Amino acid sequence: MTDYLIPQWPAPAQVRALCTTRSGGVSQTPYDSLNLGDHVGDDPLAVEANRATLQSTLAARLVFLSQVHGTDVLSLAPDSAHGIAADASLSTQTGLACSIMVADCLPVLFTNVQGSVVAAAHAGWRGLAGQGGRGVLEQTLNALAAAGAASDILAWLGPCIGPQAFEVGEEVRDAFMAQDSAVQTLFKMQVNGKWLADLPGLARQRLRQAGVDQIYGNDGSFPWCTVSNPARFFSHRRDRVSGRMAACIWRV
Repeated sequence: MTDYLIPQWPAPAQVRALCTTRSGGVSQTPYDSLNLGDHVGDDPLAVEANRATLQSTLAARLVFLSQVHGTDVLSLAPDSAHGIAADASLSTQTGLACSIMVADCLPVLFTNVQGSVVAAAHAGWRGLAGQGGRGVLEQTLNALAAAGAASDILAWLGPCIGPQAFEVGEEVRDAFMAQDSAVQTLFKMQVNGKWLADLPGLARQRLRQAGVDQIYGNDGSFPWCTVSNPARFFSHRRDRVSGRMAACIWRV
């Protein structure tokens, strides 16, 4: 039985979105059951069946990226192939779905109030931090503006590793602090010299800085944490060998 997360946000009627969980597929342990990643060691036939299940739900053509923790944004075309290296995608066409795979990193879905364009971004800490204050979220917003959506942007944050579980080293904190010292409140020092980082909080801060004030979804609370909810979410940090979920958005 599928268990999709449906964003609760005021997107226009022609915009549809969902985020899968680990339920509803055919993959065997440790990929049970709706693993959508074809690069994690699962049976290729099971992954193909799982993707077909999701495809039939969407009634739109899915395009999966080869995510590399970077900041490139791919503008989708009807003939866009799977596996293009990018960490965000954008679509202005109907029936063409942007999709981001995750298993602890943060998926961020975008549209505008007019519903003329949709986008999805993969925000792990490297892509989120980027260089000089320009990470994957800023690059996606630039691509949205180039597609005619310079304002009235809605953003939805999906499940990710939560602030109670995301232990990082000094280099991660430094990457964000070098760009904005105000993020110090989103890192909590641990007795082992590591830090607990609030990934959805960091994303919200970057979105607000970029002028996006309509932000929905993951607020950093326990139900959104991939690590803390093993029955519902895949987590690479927790399991090491893990399937992948997908956050998808498309126009009808």
